[in-house]
Amino acid sequence: MAAATPDHSVSVLIERHQDTLDRALAAITSRDYWSPYPEFPKAYGESGAADGGAAFEALRGAPFALDGHPGDGDLVGGESSPYGIELGIGYPHAEPDALIAALQSARPGWAAAGPAARAAVCLEILARINARSHEFAHAVMHTTGQAYGMAFQAGGPHAQDRGLEAVAYAYAEQTRLPLRANWTKPQGKREPLEMTKEFAVVPRGVALLIGCNTFPTWNGYPGLFASLATGNPVLVKPHPRAVLPLALTVRIAREVLADAGFEPDLVCLAAEHEGSTVAQQLAVRPEVKLIDYTGSTAFGDWLEDNARQAQVYTEKAGVNTVVIDSTDDYRGMLANLAFSLSLYSGQMCTTPQNLLIPRTGVPTDQGEKSYDEVVADLAAAIEGLLGDDARAAAVLGAVVNPGVLQRTVQAAGGEFGELALAPRVVTSPEFPGATVRTPALVKADADKPDDRAAFLAECFGPVSFAVAVENTGAAVELLRRTVREQGAMTAAAYTVSEEVEAALVEAALDAGVSLSLNLTGGVYANQTAAFSDLHGTGANPAANSAYCDAAFVANRFRTVEVRRHR
Repeated sequence: MAAATPDHSVSVLIERHQDTLDRALAAITSRDYWSPYPEFPKAYGESGAADGGAAFEALRGAPFALDGHPGDGDLVGGESSPYGIELGIGYPHAEPDALIAALQSARPGWAAAGPAARAAVCLEILARINARSHEFAHAVMHTTGQAYGMAFQAGGPHAQDRGLEAVAYAYAEQTRLPLRANWTKPQGKREPLEMTKEFAVVPRGVALLIGCNTFPTWNGYPGLFASLATGNPVLVKPHPRAVLPLALTVRIAREVLADAGFEPDLVCLAAEHEGSTVAQQLAVRPEVKLIDYTGSTAFGDWLEDNARQAQVYTEKAGVNTVVIDSTDDYRGMLANLAFSLSLYSGQMCTTPQNLLIPRTGVPTDQGEKSYDEVVADLAAAIEGLLGDDARAAAVLGAVVNPGVLQRTVQAAGGEFGELALAPRVVTSPEFPGATVRTPALVKADADKPDDRAAFLAECFGPVSFAVAVENTGAAVELLRRTVREQGAMTAAAYTVSEEVEAALVEAALDAGVSLSLNLTGGVYANQTAAFSDLHGTGANPAANSAYCDAAFVANRFRTVEVRRHR
């Protein structure tokens, strides 16, 4: 290990961050709101936004420096902003053998450091990332297409919350057993049997994080910090279109590790050209014992089937469903759904896709509403929310990739069914080159096979289906079937009936999906809060794990016992 700088020695870091760790440990038990990272941009100083923007601009058009990082001298890159600006950043390239060797060499000192030291170092990494949240916001915005406000919150403090949450769970699980215990077994008249038993946390090995295009930090930090806090070196393989946010993370992590006297190669970057197969190569390396992945079902299934030497944590595709039975706040329901369908152009794994509406009508505080009326009113609510281009751009962000754009074209052309609301092109006042589209709302019939084929497949992006069903009972069963067969990250429902609510809860528990009921205010089905809400369940095909619970961290290490007579 290298020598630690005095201000960043392990003992100093433990003292500096102990209160934050203690409060995080309390939060994962209470499940109440808590965050040490302010989510309001102005909390980061009067010049915070300008400083972050300047830091981002300084990164553009230049090689990305990672001091001492393994590399072969080549640079890889090719990110382009969904907002139409050039990034032109080149990242150091390294062959898998060199990366694995560096990570393996760095392992021993980190494994021996213990849970408290590792947690403190992880919290220092998060603290330094947090101080640069405006810089990260620009990096996230211009690689994912999130609007700046969302990129700041979701890509910054909220992602940092999820990282801290993982550290708290990791610390709790590693310290569940004592380091040492005395064991005494009475033997009647004979001398008792006495032993001393020691319990050592043993990390699994190299961890591989495979990042996603849409939420590189929010989806990446749970696995990254869960693995690092449990003693495993981490190889970060970003999505080729969203390298910068995770490259910045790697740079900061390496700086903190070096300052604390550890090998910086405990965290390395595996940048690649788009179309490369380095993720597949790395995933089946025998040294790789942990894999975290967010992305398509096809590659997630491949990882689960082929990376047999590793513990694989996947978040894949799903079809999120909303059941509309009845409501006592019709306007609030429409406004909530309109925002949920529009936020980030529907490019969230938790965005509702299918709205199940009984043909028999929906009782509301404004009278009985027919299927057609509900659909028309929802379309009007979306149009009202997004009628002004400047406001629409701030809500929608930009289309992240050509596949999402193609689905909006297909929807506009009627390929998915009759349109209740056609998508339109939005011109961003700030970024005229941005690709921005409003949501499409498609009418569908649950009893028509062609319609079912369309809405029962994930349609990632700004396309949702208003599905006519026979009655509420049929809607509940379709919800259950959809989750079981297609998977879902979330589900939602509106009802004033206790009987219907009980049926919905039973279906959600049976199918294994988290359920939000009667959201009409400032909480939306596609948002979850760290330390309180679970993201996913691991109980349906959309994901095999959840952010964050004990199961997400406990298998990233094993406990080995040494015992001897006293």
